[in-house]
Amino acid sequence: MRAVVVRGCGNPASVAVVDGAEAEPGPGEVVVRAEAMGVGYVDVMASRGLYAYFPGPGSSPGLEVAGVVESTGPGVPPGLVGQRVLGLPAFGGLAEAVAVSADRVLPLDDGMEPDVAVALGVNALVAEIGLGRAGIGPDGRVLVRGAGGGIGALATQIAAAHGAHVTAVTSGPDRARALLASGATRTVGRDEAPALERDVDIVVDTVGGPELADHLRLLAPNGHYLLCGAAGGVPSGADLEVIVEMFHSSPTLHAFSLNSVGAADLRASWARVSALVGTGKVTGIVAERYPLAAGPEALRAVERGGAFGKVVLHP
Repeated sequence: MRAVVVRGCGNPASVAVVDGAEAEPGPGEVVVRAEAMGVGYVDVMASRGLYAYFPGPGSSPGLEVAGVVESTGPGVPPGLVGQRVLGLPAFGGLAEAVAVSADRVLPLDDGMEPDVAVALGVNALVAEIGLGRAGIGPDGRVLVRGAGGGIGALATQIAAAHGAHVTAVTSGPDRARALLASGATRTVGRDEAPALERDVDIVVDTVGGPELADHLRLLAPNGHYLLCGAAGGVPSGADLEVIVEMFHSSPTLHAFSLNSVGAADLRASWARVSALVGTGKVTGIVAERYPLAAGPEALRAVERGGAFGKVVLHP
């Protein structure tokens, strides 16, 4: 079985496609035979040794795989065999087949292509659950920081599908046009955002870093700040002190990771995402496709940035 394997974290040349043992399901697991695999920035971080939850050298990146359940382990109903699913492994997903906890296998609607499923994947679940926790609703004013990235692009679509007015913060005219086509009301550049009106109901932030405080100050009274990424660096304690400064406007800060979400909530969110896909208001956007043999090249493409949408591998 072929897989993209990180042989030494921190060295780009150490990522390679290798042949290994076939995947076997353990207790409570299924094996998903891949038809499409999603490659995200978290996989780049893992390959560089910058992601704490990655098992380390000898392991495969990859958090999303769409395909067919090939076999089941002890404690899993055998009726799952043959079903089309989106699997969310705890890494290991950039492989021809992967063992996934049955609790993290989500059904695919008839007609949903595997590429679209992984292009939605983790990003859509983070955006949908996070926006729900922040109280998304019609006519809400939402600012998405890092809107051209995976989570940001899905947050833009999902917020707009709920009838919100979305300001998408991004760079470059091509991404701006794509975000307007995805439902954004307006786009602004990264340097322009801190000067906007302080009337935002929800900020979705996938960037973090030292400019987090400037974006916190954009919240209207009783606003919600959803921090669901740190592509710009982990915010310091000083960056978060603005919460105390804003005490009398009652801001709420949500630090959100999909790792905290249980199986029932994952399934419920995926059902809501699939329903939005059915309306045509939300879709998974594929930026580039690569064969599995070019997995290291796909990781480099994600690291370079610039593409709008998901990089997808095919076995």
